[in-house]
Amino acid sequence: MAGVLKPPGAFAVTPHKVSVCILLQIYAPAAHISVPFPFSSVAQHNRLGLFLLALTKACDDIFEPKLEELISQLREIGGLLHHWLTDHLTNKLSTLSSPDDLFNFFSDMRGILGGTDSGVVEDDQVILDPSSNLGMFLRRCVLAFNLLSFEGVCHLLTNLGIYCKEALSNCPPYEAQHLDDSSNDLEVLSQYENMDLENFVFEKVTEEIEARERASKRVPFHLHVPKALCGLVEDIEVLVDPKSKHGDKGREVCQYTHSTSDALRDIDPNGGMFLRTNWQIQGFLHEQANAIERHGGSYSFNAFELIMKQLQKYAPELHRVHYLRYLNSLYHDDYFAALENLHCYFDYSAGIEGFDYVPPSSGCNSLGRYEIALLCLGMMHFHYGYPKQALEVLTEAVHVSQQQSNDTCLAYTLAAICNLLSETGISSTTGILGSSLSPFTSIGISLSVQQQLFVLLRGSLKRAENLKLKRLVASSHLAMARFDLTHVQRPLLSFGPKASMKLRTSPINVCKELRLSSQLISEFCTETSAMTNEGDFSTAWLKNLHKPMGSQVLSEESGSGSFNVFQCCAQPSSIPGSVLQLVGSSYLVRATAWEIYGSSSLAKTNALVYATCFSDVSSTSDAALAYVKLIQHLAVFKGYKEAFAALKIAEEKFLTVSKSRILLLKLQLLHERALHRGHLKLAQQVCDELGVLASSVTGVDMELKTEASLRRARTLLAANQFSEAAAVSHSLFCMCYKFNLQVENATTLLLLAEIHKKSGNAVLGLPYALASLSFCQSFNLDLLKASATLTLAELWLSLGSSHAKRALALIHGAFPMILGHGGLELRARAHIVEAKCYLSDPNFSVSENSDVVLDPLTQASDELQVLEYHELAAEAFYLMAIVFDKLGRLDDREEAAASFKRHILALENFQDEEDPLVNML
Repeated sequence: MAGVLKPPGAFAVTPHKVSVCILLQIYAPAAHISVPFPFSSVAQHNRLGLFLLALTKACDDIFEPKLEELISQLREIGGLLHHWLTDHLTNKLSTLSSPDDLFNFFSDMRGILGGTDSGVVEDDQVILDPSSNLGMFLRRCVLAFNLLSFEGVCHLLTNLGIYCKEALSNCPPYEAQHLDDSSNDLEVLSQYENMDLENFVFEKVTEEIEARERASKRVPFHLHVPKALCGLVEDIEVLVDPKSKHGDKGREVCQYTHSTSDALRDIDPNGGMFLRTNWQIQGFLHEQANAIERHGGSYSFNAFELIMKQLQKYAPELHRVHYLRYLNSLYHDDYFAALENLHCYFDYSAGIEGFDYVPPSSGCNSLGRYEIALLCLGMMHFHYGYPKQALEVLTEAVHVSQQQSNDTCLAYTLAAICNLLSETGISSTTGILGSSLSPFTSIGISLSVQQQLFVLLRGSLKRAENLKLKRLVASSHLAMARFDLTHVQRPLLSFGPKASMKLRTSPINVCKELRLSSQLISEFCTETSAMTNEGDFSTAWLKNLHKPMGSQVLSEESGSGSFNVFQCCAQPSSIPGSVLQLVGSSYLVRATAWEIYGSSSLAKTNALVYATCFSDVSSTSDAALAYVKLIQHLAVFKGYKEAFAALKIAEEKFLTVSKSRILLLKLQLLHERALHRGHLKLAQQVCDELGVLASSVTGVDMELKTEASLRRARTLLAANQFSEAAAVSHSLFCMCYKFNLQVENATTLLLLAEIHKKSGNAVLGLPYALASLSFCQSFNLDLLKASATLTLAELWLSLGSSHAKRALALIHGAFPMILGHGGLELRARAHIVEAKCYLSDPNFSVSENSDVVLDPLTQASDELQVLEYHELAAEAFYLMAIVFDKLGRLDDREEAAASFKRHILALENFQDEEDPLVNML
């Protein structure tokens, strides 16, 4: 935690640390060769060293593993060496039966440390460097033991006996025989506790602590803990929501409550968890805050509130508790509780506790940070869907940050404003954004919202680079990539004769920004942050010991354990989680970019990389987005059967809550399948569900509103209600134009062309198709451009057979993109239109070139049957029957006609029957 330092003398010798010291003695025995016994190779010796490095870095964790858990970890690390290591560890622990044994043990530990007094050292001798991580840990243990009073040593002996006794029930026989010897000496060890030392009070304290141990079956790490705090930590248990006890849903739900505990231990609901130091509690709170922000509202609200209230009761000086309660209320949509806790946090701590603090320049008000409070309040308004209020508060935060010379807060506030402007629909910022945010408004030049966003993005990036805020720099590059992806950059000022320019987006700029963002992983070490806990990734490395070396993302066997990209290196990584999140986010942006540009294979690859390598450090929403992209790819290229099977796995992994990406994906798949099967009642019901999900506030949930309107128009089109479909599409186009949603504009124009084509007004549909093509060219929407070209060819073909060659030329020009990156439906449509062009051409002879028509129709019918697209499949079989009739192949004609009738009957039946997938709603 920033500003919270570990108190002097907080490091204490515990049974777990004694075990680590014994393993260190095995790793670096005094006066031994480079590969000491029992190691057979340097690699085996190094593997134990890396394991010990992870253990020592995680020594300040709020929890410590029990002996059986350490043995289990050794089993994963040691391989065949495990039996010898376990034997030696348990045997050595059993010999520590008196204070003299402990004194001799720690005296011997000094011998494995190097230094000026270590004498002549051989070249191949293993000696720990006193300034290394392992050496520092060993020196701290020896110092902490030397500072113990005699009664403290007696306490350590008692804890060692209990530590060994607890492992008896879970240890194999060859381990239990050593542990049994030490447990039989427990009464002897207790005699030291009963000695008349300083006063009778100490004896009573010892008896009370030992009674707690027998009741809880756990080992206390600090024995002199106030009774109230001991009771508090006993009450801090993982309270799992009953809904999460099915399948894999509970895995993500429970993760936040014991993220700092050892992942190899299942928390005993009857056991107590013992507090250690204020520094560690602060670290625990910080990790819980990160877990809340990652997992959102997918955990029990009341359970976490109970923990925070008890901590607040027994440790009222921990003002960070108010901030965690604010986050808990925020992600559970309790607006008033969130606002109250946010006010309490800044009232009590003045915003100083719990944030990375870069001291501002002189003259700043040191009594509090009002600008930080405004930043949090603005983000809260943004979270709850009030963009105008959020923008007003964030603008005030900018002014206060400038007055207080808090450049760091100013940089983050500008980044928050950029995020708000890019994710919500704000048609005008007049009267909200002041002139201080843009140099152009101060000279009377009016800029659009998108131009203001571009200026703010550039300013935020430059400010972050000047302040050397590496993570904010990477985040700003990602924001610039998203902006360049969907916006055509025009000059802000234009004087004199206008130079010719291409009004197109620049994929090169997008790739450049993404590459610059990914460079953070090699530069993060230059950013200093007091909140970085170097033990976090050592603990994470220990977690990965029980994970498989590979996993399939969308397989039932995968569960929640995914492959860690750093696991294969067999070494702990010091890369902070926030850095990995940013690197992972760049892959999500890459996947989105390739989706827009039309490369489905590259979009799938980047989504798969994210889901495989970054799911452990990503937020729930980002991980769900990666799964959504993969499932959408399955639906387009493999059909709905594969997609719904993968969706079931995703639902088990992610809790389906209101407005979640998984729920939206389910509704999209249901609507697509209902339209293809002709079940219009279900399609309309899904549209209603989508409309309910969207917020009524203007500019909020624009993606949901656009999706709902598009699908409603398509449903009306399928029902042949052309005027109603055109009205909905026109209204949607006006909304997209108002809020500058250019990609959606191209899609809407194409839908209007489809409506006029099906209504028989091909001439009216041509301008819409051409306008959609223009949008696609400007924004490099290559796959959508191919689809628009296909619609344009159909429109020309509808004007008469004289335009068949022109339509065929358009289709052949779009074929490389369609066949290379198009899905089943788009490919089938292209094949059917190609066949219709040939059949409409009066110069085409079916008898001479029958394969030119039959091959694409056969392929189209196969693909459409996978999609269960009855209407288009019926059209394909109808054309095949016509071709077979012209060829005189009567049997094939009857078979094609029967298939045509079957699909027509399926359409009629689905219009009357209930779809079994209705229950999924």
